[in-house]
Amino acid sequence: MRNNSISPQTQMLNDFTSELSVSSPGRINLIGEHTDYNNGFVLPTAIDRKIYFEFRKNNYSNKCRIYSETFKTYTEFDPQDLSKSEASWKNYIFGVVDEIQKRGKTIDGFDCIIKSELPIGAGISSSAALECGLATGLNELFSLGLEPLELVKLSQSAENNFVGSNCGIMDQYASVMSKKGHLILLDCKSLKAEFIPADFKNCKILLLNTNVEHNLAEGEYNTRRRECEEAVKIIQKSYPEVHSLRDVNFEILEKTKHELPEKNYQRSFYVLKENERVIKATEAIKSGNIEVFGKLMYQSHEGLQHHYEVSCAELDFLVDHSRNKEFIYGSRMMGGGFGGCTINIIEENEISGYVQEVSKAYKEKFNIELDAITVVPSEGTIVEEKK
Repeated sequence: MRNNSISPQTQMLNDFTSELSVSSPGRINLIGEHTDYNNGFVLPTAIDRKIYFEFRKNNYSNKCRIYSETFKTYTEFDPQDLSKSEASWKNYIFGVVDEIQKRGKTIDGFDCIIKSELPIGAGISSSAALECGLATGLNELFSLGLEPLELVKLSQSAENNFVGSNCGIMDQYASVMSKKGHLILLDCKSLKAEFIPADFKNCKILLLNTNVEHNLAEGEYNTRRRECEEAVKIIQKSYPEVHSLRDVNFEILEKTKHELPEKNYQRSFYVLKENERVIKATEAIKSGNIEVFGKLMYQSHEGLQHHYEVSCAELDFLVDHSRNKEFIYGSRMMGGGFGGCTINIIEENEISGYVQEVSKAYKEKFNIELDAITVVPSEGTIVEEKK
């Protein structure tokens, strides 16, 4: 007797007709690392590598079905009965649905197919792209009426509350709000943003992916945030007006240095210097001074390496290899640290030869293949309704 039963995944895919398409980009950050959760300044933008979503309402009130075409994985869940999953990718999805419902919005059953061109663990924030794309799609599909900034905030909350990563707001803001061909000078305290033309003359933005993700990354990220918050609590005893490292200047930091454990002092010193560098880098790009911009990128990496201590041997090797190349203006690690990418400002006609050279040197040193991609500052999350 023939078995006519088919899997829920196959059934969903067989029946699927898209009602709504969404594309949600990854992001780069030119300078301003680990400053966002300290209410500081950052200089990110979305890139032309994205996650694509197809949505439709289904006929269920309590069944949501999601299939990742990229990873060939399927999940279905009841939006009224969410609990943390051992599969980390599901928690980003559950977190977004949970945060939407916390805001008093109703979600019925939906189906979604996801396709990604963003490498995981590369520091270009595939997680924010996933959160923001899903939130934007559900907002449109169910006419929830949430403004873009609210989608940014709820996506960040999903990562903080459901996933358990205490990220700042930069990744989600860049993923949703970016404008093509521009960088965003974002004040993470006021959320005021200035869009600056990304004019790098004859240069392109090159990402070199170390293809390593040390298992320190997630835990150490939260540890760095805690170390900064501990420093604020100590400084507050003498300066009660201080609520974050954004409220601390170098005079205050030096006056309270003797009260701070050395690690907390070093973390704080880095954040204050990095905020300065973001402002100087913004002025440099506005005036077309790529040389100054690049020097600030190198200084940023040195701060991350020595004061914030979130780099690793592979990242340091790539940054050091770029030094003293006339056609490379700046290089630094990007993202949370302990792996991921370096971001490089490099003359366009030198990219091919340099990638070949650095890939060979990296393979000889670490026996790891290097991935290289050039990226372009691009538009934030886009919705396209089906005709």
